[in-house]
Formats: sequence, structure tokens, C-alpha cells
Amino acid sequence: MRKGSAEYDQALDATVEILRDRARQGAETVQYSQLSAELERLGHRVPPHEGPMTYLLEDASAAGSPDGSLPLLSALVVLKETRAPSGGFFRLARRAPYRRTGDDTELWVNELKALARHFADR
Repeated sequence: MRKGSAEYDQALDATVEILRDRARQGAETVQYSQLSAELERLGHRVPPHEGPMTYLLEDASAAGSPDGSLPLLSALVVLKETRAPSGGFFRLARRAPYRRTGDDTELWVNELKALARHFADR
């Protein structure tokens, strides 16, 4: 699956929908492996920790907030071992246009709260 291909774009749309549904449910987190399994059920083969997953999560956040003003959907995706996002989420959140601040825990908790508020009535 190549970024920019029809297959990638379809997987991206599915990723965004899955994460928006989670956000509507009070910003319920999902493990990488669970997200991978949900995508697989929808016909998209996306391994949990390699290949296009990183790009899909970054692009899902950009699709939800291209100017950086809205909460990042990728905050919902967590590692099984830590139950927190990977380092890639924090790098994304701190760079332009998002520029989130605070230590990792504070940044993540604030993002989850913002997701829950933003999607509460959607």
C-alpha cells in the first residue's frame, strides 16, 4: 500500500471513521493491534507497527485538523504495553501546525479531553 494510492486513500478514510467513532464515544482509546484488526475487517491490510500505519495516523490527524486548531485523532491510538501513544504521536503533536505543549502526559490528556469535547455532539 503506497501513500497517495487509491488503496491508501480508502484505508485513510476508514481510519478516520474508526477514530471519529471512538472520539464520539468519549475519546475511547484503541490499541494499534485493535485498530489494525478493525481495518482488516473492513478490507484494509495495515500491520499495527509497520508499513503505512504511521502515515495513516498522521494523515488522519491532518484530515481532522489541517490547520492544527482541532484535536488530533491519532491521540486515541495507544501501545498495548504502556496504554499511551507512541513517540510518533508526541513528535507530530509538537511540530507545526499543531505545536502542542506540555510534558507527554499533560499533552496527551489535554488532547483526549479536547477530542471528547469536540466530538460530543457530532
